Amino acid sequence: MSTVRVRFAPSPTGPLHIGGVRTALFNYLFAKKHGGTFVLRIEDTDQNRYVKGAEQYIKDALEWCGFPYEEGPGKEGNFGPYRQSERKHLYKEYADRLIEEGKAYYAFDSAESLDTHRKDHEAKGKTFIYNWHNRLKLDNSLVLDATEVEQRIARGDKYVVRFKSPQDEILVLNDEIRGEIKIDTNVLDDKILFKSDGMPTYHLANILDDHLMEITHVIRGEEWLPSLALHELLYRAFEWKAPKFAHLPLILKPTGKGKLSKRDGDKGGFPVFPLEWKTEDGIASGFREDGYLPEAVTNFLAFLGWNPGTEQELFSLEELVEAFDLQRVNKAGAKFDPEKAKWFNQQYFVKQDDETIAKDFIARHPELTANKEYITKVVSLIKERAVFTTDLWDLSSFFFEAPTEYDAKALKKAIKEDTPVLLNELIEIVNGIEDFSADNLQDTIKGWITSKEIGFGKVMQPLRLSLVGAMKGPDVFEIMSLLGKEESVNRLQAILNK
Repeated sequence: MSTVRVRFAPSPTGPLHIGGVRTALFNYLFAKKHGGTFVLRIEDTDQNRYVKGAEQYIKDALEWCGFPYEEGPGKEGNFGPYRQSERKHLYKEYADRLIEEGKAYYAFDSAESLDTHRKDHEAKGKTFIYNWHNRLKLDNSLVLDATEVEQRIARGDKYVVRFKSPQDEILVLNDEIRGEIKIDTNVLDDKILFKSDGMPTYHLANILDDHLMEITHVIRGEEWLPSLALHELLYRAFEWKAPKFAHLPLILKPTGKGKLSKRDGDKGGFPVFPLEWKTEDGIASGFREDGYLPEAVTNFLAFLGWNPGTEQELFSLEELVEAFDLQRVNKAGAKFDPEKAKWFNQQYFVKQDDETIAKDFIARHPELTANKEYITKVVSLIKERAVFTTDLWDLSSFFFEAPTEYDAKALKKAIKEDTPVLLNELIEIVNGIEDFSADNLQDTIKGWITSKEIGFGKVMQPLRLSLVGAMKGPDVFEIMSLLGKEESVNRLQAILNK
């Protein structure tokens, strides 16, 4: 295999959808697996749809996810510039070459004229396609003499350059994921390659840039599969070797029906963008701002359309590079499962060291007066129950504030007629304990319960309720040890008073 070069080529028309991030990831993994280069190219030929800030968002998103590009805007290599708007001087030369060789032609048809033809076909139950069967009846350089064509261009008539698709041919194409694909060229239209405003369309700019940047593999979304025939034909027209193509499956809605959209995220309350995106209309949430870790997002995305063929689910980026293979990418769409995304995040969340989580927790709750050592110990007890840092307060608030209310159902279940007597005895026991470690508390209190020959629930339930305010939280004796003797006794006394 020649030196692998792949590209991620988004348009800066808004925030980068998670589907685009998945495409970038698969390109990155393939490049790294084969010792190649991951290139970012900004496809901004459609200036009407350009959105300020979108290019920087794309760069920031790749950086946050952990797979930044190696070559592209701001990281110049030998194949720049890497924005198509800065390469437009190249495209006309190649469009002219196709015209000179009879492989493309000027078309002067107005939008109104084409709309009339379209409606006429619809009235007859047909579909209008601008190609071999009608191009000699339309307003283009195939039916006009060269002098008239030159005159019309000189006086500023609007025109486009169309590709001359072949007739009566069966194209045999190959996709690295989908295998052999056959296309009848008679159903292809003569796509527009170049516009009179001096800008190429996606199709011409895309294949020219891929060729000039020596891209060896084009790994892109399934939505570009219908363009594969045209792109292969353009490579053939220029007599260039085409790169290998691989079209990734769609990312589907959580229901499995239809392509995942921003609306699905808004409706379901989950992010579909890597980073939040602010507009005048509001803020679209991002995985980063919602508390997801980049490693978790990357791991989650890798499994949207690919599987390693093993039971392993947790992969570091390096492990993903080692395991990745286009042959194990599925053809069928991959269902986006928000709960699975949370599961991945939880797995990576608990892997973090306690001090890192505590630091983030403190940053989110500057009102906390407890010292860092105490907060770090709290984190160590509760982090396995958390998915995000934002979950920590609900899981740990009782470590910082004594309960003032008690869960009504738990209160009814835990407090019996003899509970006050037992809790008063327990307070005496606790006051007499010198070694307030969790292990010693457990041995002492459980030993006392056993000696009284009463059920553990009769003591342990009201004890937990007094400390926490509800039937939740980590080990009771770990809670008591961290709160300390005085606070534990105060809370026991408070529930008695209640």
